[in-house]
Amino acid sequence: MPLLHLESLPPRTTRKDLVRYLTTVAKIDERQLGRLDVRRSVAVIEVSESWAGRLLKALDGASWNDRRLRARMGDVGVVGSGEDHFQRLGRLLKVEAAAEAEQARVRSARLADADAEQTGTALVDLVVVDEFSGLGGRCILTLTKRNRTLTLPWTRLHSGSPVSLSQGSEASWRGVVSERADRTIRVALNEPPADLDEANRCRLDLSSDEVARQRQQAALDRARTASRERLAELRQVLLGEEAPAFDAPTEFSPIDSSLNASQQEAVRLALSARDVAIIHGPPGTGKTRTVVELIRQAVQRGDKVLACAPSNLAVDNLLERLAAAGARVVRLGHPARISPGLRAHALDVLVEEHADARMARKTAKEAFALFRQAGKWTRAKPEPGTRGAQRQEARALLADARRLESLAVERVLDGADIVCSTTTALDSEVLGTRQFSLAVIDEACQTTEPGCWIPLARCGRVVLAGDHCQLPPTVLAADAIDQGFGISLLERLVELHGTAVTRRLAVQYRMHEAIMAFSSDEFYEGELNADPSVSGHRLCDLPGVQSDMLTETPVLFIDTAGASYDEEPEPGGDSRMNPQEAALVGRKVRALLALSVSADQIAVIAPYSAQVRLLRERLPIEGLEIDSVDGFQGREKEVVIVSLVRSNRENDIGFLGDVRRMNVALTRARRFLLVIGDSATLGGHPFYQRLLGYFESIGAYRSVWEEVDA
Repeated sequence: MPLLHLESLPPRTTRKDLVRYLTTVAKIDERQLGRLDVRRSVAVIEVSESWAGRLLKALDGASWNDRRLRARMGDVGVVGSGEDHFQRLGRLLKVEAAAEAEQARVRSARLADADAEQTGTALVDLVVVDEFSGLGGRCILTLTKRNRTLTLPWTRLHSGSPVSLSQGSEASWRGVVSERADRTIRVALNEPPADLDEANRCRLDLSSDEVARQRQQAALDRARTASRERLAELRQVLLGEEAPAFDAPTEFSPIDSSLNASQQEAVRLALSARDVAIIHGPPGTGKTRTVVELIRQAVQRGDKVLACAPSNLAVDNLLERLAAAGARVVRLGHPARISPGLRAHALDVLVEEHADARMARKTAKEAFALFRQAGKWTRAKPEPGTRGAQRQEARALLADARRLESLAVERVLDGADIVCSTTTALDSEVLGTRQFSLAVIDEACQTTEPGCWIPLARCGRVVLAGDHCQLPPTVLAADAIDQGFGISLLERLVELHGTAVTRRLAVQYRMHEAIMAFSSDEFYEGELNADPSVSGHRLCDLPGVQSDMLTETPVLFIDTAGASYDEEPEPGGDSRMNPQEAALVGRKVRALLALSVSADQIAVIAPYSAQVRLLRERLPIEGLEIDSVDGFQGREKEVVIVSLVRSNRENDIGFLGDVRRMNVALTRARRFLLVIGDSATLGGHPFYQRLLGYFESIGAYRSVWEEVDA
């Protein structure tokens, strides 16, 4: 018997509830039903062949308790007894979720408040100073340190971060950071928290996003069982069972006249793709500009476009450029996760301003007034049935209000040419059965594959953009990494289909050519070229910056070998630090500042969190950014100083062996790259042996013993 998959069921739906719904709404004879499984909001139903088509048509998009159902068919034959690609991804998704939960448990159990705060994953000793209603009717809490003269310490709790708010051992409330200032942090909760004592101390902890994992699992299930629909055809191509198809390339007139030849070629291939295309964007090559051009060209051709990325920051980067170009674009997701300057494009905000939503609020207000009136005690006994009639009328008004709200959402989405969202924020409750001609997934290498299958279920064709030679997805579970969970969909497709689906951008607009050259040769077959506008620019060319060896040279490596710059384990932690190397970094930062390089033009990158914390303690300079490699992905600065940390007799370089991470660190600088490390420890690795050789070949090598101020 065919399998019918039903999603978005009302909460606490039982098997009996579902059978009743199928027989009353879909009018199916119960004898035509076979096995029926209900798990949370998803059901799998065996149904006779003769009823499959009618049931699918009746259920897909149907309403049940104000929830819109999604239905799809999947043949029994698709579900095999062995572990297929999607079952493996689903299993590894659970392994990774367990690793995240264990890390949070250990962190909470092992770290005292002060230590937890030092890691950047928590803020402690907070009190609530304000509470008000915010965007979308959410409850916004403003928190500050109990000692209100204190500023908040450095933290990884940024706008959009999922957090858990707790008071001692009491229950916690999940929310999202909506805003952060020097002394305050605001958290958006879906509803006012019960039993929260504003006088008691609170703690905020970074939390995992369980809803995102559930949506990824549902997407894998849907992709695995899809049949007789576009997703099944895309699945064949993306698993290598069918070759990707392309229309004959057609010429187009660039909307952005500044696009270079390789960018135009990437757009041309993407426009001709029937199934999938990849835009490979090495550092500084204008990948986002190219993606925006593709989206605008597709809209110009009449396509509805779904523009996604794994992170809110990447989505907002696309949204900002599309909005500036005058595109009709709507942003999905929690308003607190959207940059303040872009919230006017948020679906929640646009819906609140819609005439249908205003009418819905008015109707709901009337309904609640009737409820109050029906429950009010009066001296005169009301006519029999009066209170019941009032309550019935109130319920009808509330139903009308919900329909008007849904209508407002539909009309806002219908009026948009482009919908922007993170991959995991795509909600069937909002989008229903809505499909898009094209899905574009930017920064596709920064997410594991399950996240990509959420937008894939809603598109006719897909374009992935990113660089698999930079940071891979973050995966905590070693078992999952060993089994390939860290391989992104983009990377797998490059390996599977190669240049047939891929175009690499070849001109970079960020780095001096000496900063670019090693990365180009090592990762991009020497194909990158520095645009003339940046190929020779130096620090001393900036207004007001004094000429000196530090400002006249584009690349410098300081070798600490033999100087006893030994690494140390972090006290009470698992990370690594190098105090002598940190001191040298401090001297170089101050030397640059003395040459009139401003602090906000300088970044210090260290691959180990303990070194990042040590540097922040020693260099509390306003405007100076100090962060991990991951924190600078997609970023750039005029000056970047890289502290490699590792220095030991065993020549152990730890996760510096992930050379893609080093590719990111080496390509953030525009005019001056300074790398500090121990060649004796690093040189045993082939990659670093080649890097050291490159530094020597361009005259960028110096021993720490040559440093006058060392």
